[in-house]
Amino acid sequence: MKTIRFLAAVLLVITGIWHVALFYRAPGDPNGLPLLIFGILYGLIGLFMFTPKIIWVYLGLIVPLIGMTMAFVKIGMKNFDLTMRALMLIDIVVIVCCAYLILTRKKNT
Repeated sequence: MKTIRFLAAVLLVITGIWHVALFYRAPGDPNGLPLLIFGILYGLIGLFMFTPKIIWVYLGLIVPLIGMTMAFVKIGMKNFDLTMRALMLIDIVVIVCCAYLILTRKKNT
């Protein structure tokens, strides 16, 4: 369980840094501000997931789901480049890890 939580936390921190870097790479991009906001959120949630509080696991599930949904609606799957596909893949892994942690926690209590 700790390994899965650690994996989700590390991936969130990495993708958070990646989102912020993408914002600074293309400052005039109309999708830049959401990238920056989600990058900061991902990074903070990832850092706080190293603590034992379960709220961060829930946020690790919800925030990437919101980010993915917004990306699909605003950009569209057919317009995703390799970077966006990689970020989506990381989001999916984080969501699966967090969902697993939540489901197994419920069963154990």
